[in-house]
Amino acid sequence: MTLELLVTIIAGTLGLMIGSFLNVCITRWPAELSVIRPRSRCPRCEKPIAWYDNIPVVSWLLLRGKCRGCALPISPMYPAVELLIGAIWALMAWSYPLELEGLRGAVFFTILVGIAFTDVREYIIPDEFTWGGLAFGLLFSLAGGLPTLLPALIGAVTGFALLWLIGFAGHLILKEEAMGGGDVKMMAMVGAFVGWQGVLLTIFLGALLGTIIFLPLSLLGRKKLVPFGVFLSVGAAATWIAGPAIIAWYRAYIGL
Repeated sequence: MTLELLVTIIAGTLGLMIGSFLNVCITRWPAELSVIRPRSRCPRCEKPIAWYDNIPVVSWLLLRGKCRGCALPISPMYPAVELLIGAIWALMAWSYPLELEGLRGAVFFTILVGIAFTDVREYIIPDEFTWGGLAFGLLFSLAGGLPTLLPALIGAVTGFALLWLIGFAGHLILKEEAMGGGDVKMMAMVGAFVGWQGVLLTIFLGALLGTIIFLPLSLLGRKKLVPFGVFLSVGAAATWIAGPAIIAWYRAYIGL
C-alpha cells in the first residue's frame, strides 16, 4: 500500500466521523442548541443513541434506517452527509497528498455542505458556519504570509459588501427583504477562501442556478422561499474547483 493511498483512507475515515458531527451541527445550530450536550439521541423518542448505533453509515445500514428504540425511520440525510464528507476528505487527500491545500479544500467543502443542508432544511445559515468559516479561511491564508492573507481579506470584504449592497438595493426596489443576513456573512467566508474574483464568479453561478430552478416555478405560480445559500454553496464549490480556469478563459475571451 502506497503512502498516498494510506493517507487517503485515513482522510476518508476521518471525513466520515466529521460528517457525523456535521449532522449534529446541521440539526442543532439552527435551534441554538449545544452540539456537545446532550449526547446524540433519536429526535422522536429521544432515546440516547449507543456508540454501536452511531457508527457513520454502517449503523444506519444495519438498523435499516430505523431507530433501535422506537423503530421509526431515521432520515437518510444522516448517512448521505457522512458519505459526502467522507468522499470529500478522501478526494482532497488523494488530489493534494500531504499538502495544506488538501486540508483547506476539505474544510471549505465541509462548511459548504453544512450551509447547504441547513439552509434547505431551515432557511437559515448559522453564524457558526459563516463567521467560523471566515476564521478558518483567514487562518489558512496565514500559511503563505501577507501575499496570501491580503487577497483573503480583500475577498472577504468584497463578498460581504457586494451581497449587502445587492440586498439593500433589492429591499429598496421590492420593499421587502431581498437577501438574508446569513447569505451576506456566507459570502465573506467564501471570499476568504476564493478571493474577490471567486466571489464574483460564485454569485454569478449561484444566481444562474437559482434562476434556472426557481424561474419555472414562479411562472407556474408556485412561488417558494429561495434557500439562496444552497445555490451559493454550489457556486462556491464550482469556483474552488474550476474558478481559475473559468476566469482565465473569460479574460482571454474579452481580451484582457
